[in-house]
Formats: sequence, structure tokens, C-alpha cells
Amino acid sequence: MKLTISPQQYEELIKRGHNLDVIFLLKLIDEQYDVSPLCEGSMKIASVYQSLIRKALITRDDEKLTVLGRDLLVFMDTKMNTKIVRRRPATTDFEEWWKTYPGTDSFEHKGKTFKGTRALRLHKDDCRLKFDKILLEGEYTAEQLIAALNFEVNQKKETSITENANRLKFMQGSSVYLNQRAFEPFIELIKDGGTITEAKLKPTGGTDI
Repeated sequence: MKLTISPQQYEELIKRGHNLDVIFLLKLIDEQYDVSPLCEGSMKIASVYQSLIRKALITRDDEKLTVLGRDLLVFMDTKMNTKIVRRRPATTDFEEWWKTYPGTDSFEHKGKTFKGTRALRLHKDDCRLKFDKILLEGEYTAEQLIAALNFEVNQKKETSITENANRLKFMQGSSVYLNQRAFEPFIELIKDGGTITEAKLKPTGGTDI
């Protein structure tokens, strides 16, 4: 593998807190080279590998280049005197997701009121960082995250009507939800054509929960 770099590129790398070790290891991963033996044989290489994860240049679990990692390699391959692209997810995307997340596990749906006991929308700044990091990994879009959240919340509300019990109380807090990537099965469900199962209202003389 050949690696060429201009003085301008080198200067830009240093400004952004990167070095040639980072670039070389990133290129190896991009070319699907198994770097695990290198990491096991050298503490320094293992440290560089961890820095790729810490700087969100590769994903932690499946060792794929993130949007930031891909942009860095694009910068290295360009022959023009340019700067590293530093992408930032749109603020409006997170704000839409944040407003979509239920504030508490209390809600009213189809004329029935379900009482809850706790807040669900928590730690906004922490959630923003996690939300942006997920987007920068490049696997999911903001639209998919919002759609998955809408799907889960609405399905829980419909199921609450069917079972006459509050299912939203099983929803995680917003920070835990993102940390555990609880949206993933719902994204897959939507991709497979899944739809929300609506509750059929039955006339009853009972009281609301």
C-alpha cells in the first residue's frame, strides 16, 4: 500500500489531531486487512486502533469506516490544497427526534388515559452527542432514527389499548435508548414492510387506567 502526503496535508492532519499512524491503520482497515494480529503484537498499534474508535473514525463493533473516517481518507487521496471536511449532523434532526421522544410514560390515546410514574426524555446534551455519533457512523440516517422511534411509541400505545395496560412504562429513558441502540430492530421492521398493529376499540363500562 502506497501512502503519499503533501506538506499541506501533513500540516492539516496535525491541526486536526491526527498523525500518519492513524492514516496508515485506517487505510488497512478500509482495505479489509485484518489488523488484530498487529494490535496484539504491539501496544503502540493497539493504542492507535483505540484512537480510531475514540475519534469516531471507525465503528466499535464491526470495524467499519464512519463518515468521518471516510472523509479523512478522501482528504488524503485528493491532490488539491484543501482542508479536511468536518461534517456535523443537522441540529434540526436531533431536535425533531428529541421532541418525538415521549416526555413521560403517562399518555392519552384514543380517548383512554394511562398514568405513568417516571420521566423518559432525559439528559438532552448526552443524547445529542450519542445521536450525532450514530449518524456519523454512517449506517443509519436521522430519518430512520425518527421513524423507528415513532413506530415503537405508537405501537406501544396501540398495544396499551388492546391489553388495557400501560406498555409505554417499558420504554427506556432517552439516553439508555440510544446507548443500547434500541431503535435497530424497529428500523429493520420498517425495512421489511412492518406496520403498526392498531387496536380495535371495544365498548366497555370499565374505568381507564
